Amino acid sequence: MGETGPVSTVQDESPGPAARPGVILLAATPIGDVEDAPPRLRRVLAEADVVAAEDTRRLRALAARLGVRVNGRLVSYQEHNEAERAPELVRAAQEGRSVLVVSDAGMPSVSDPGYRLVGVAAEAGVRVSVLPGPSAVLTALALSGLATNRFCFEGFLPRKAGDRSRALAALAREPRTMVFFEAPHRLADTLAAMAETFGPDRRAAVCRELTKTYEEVRRAPLEELAQWAQRGVRGEITVVVAGAVPQEASVADHLARVLSLVDGGTRLKDAAATVAGETGLSKRELYEAALAARR
Repeated sequence: MGETGPVSTVQDESPGPAARPGVILLAATPIGDVEDAPPRLRRVLAEADVVAAEDTRRLRALAARLGVRVNGRLVSYQEHNEAERAPELVRAAQEGRSVLVVSDAGMPSVSDPGYRLVGVAAEAGVRVSVLPGPSAVLTALALSGLATNRFCFEGFLPRKAGDRSRALAALAREPRTMVFFEAPHRLADTLAAMAETFGPDRRAAVCRELTKTYEEVRRAPLEELAQWAQRGVRGEITVVVAGAVPQEASVADHLARVLSLVDGGTRLKDAAATVAGETGLSKRELYEAALAARR
């Protein structure tokens, strides 16, 4: 083979999709420090034909701090009008307009309006793109000091104590690190409920006012954090809680489940297979233990 010269690599150095006609663009906004806004956000705020904002007043204030004038039509797009507004925004994109969607802080559709719009746009064949940026979920997770290899986002817990307790009970054995949002006036009660359900020694972190002047991260067991929060906490709150440590399953612990299925009319072989699938235990060992218990 003959010698070849150096291979040249051409990289796309364009700044990414701007406010393009017929496209809906979900754009992240700063969660605290306005300097976290990427240059592309400034550009699309000025270029978009339609800007859908969770709070139009807050969006205008953000634009002013960024030194940007919103030239397109500014409309409200929030929890209470999301279902009605989504088809309207999709139609605007179908008619060739560029549509920009922003929430008050962070990424639209992550505990904020947006995911229904994406679904409607997908059904209509309208392209949706994302302008990535700040996220309270990922920022708090990174600062928590807890495991980040697997995590889940649970948003806001129910406000009523009973509903909150049931929601936490369903998460008691969740092995992944969990991220929650919470209002400051409910934080103490929520942490106390978590300590009761997850255990007082479960590690957690309360992240307050992320990226702002008075940013604070408290890392401690849930019981200690609940006591601290009793003194009163202000600001935007994100709570990160360690996942449950997997419990070692034993045949004795799950034998009653096999026998209950058999009493309900399930064949012993099938009952053992069902519980084995639920627990990871040996089907043969469950079957033999159930046989012995029934003699």
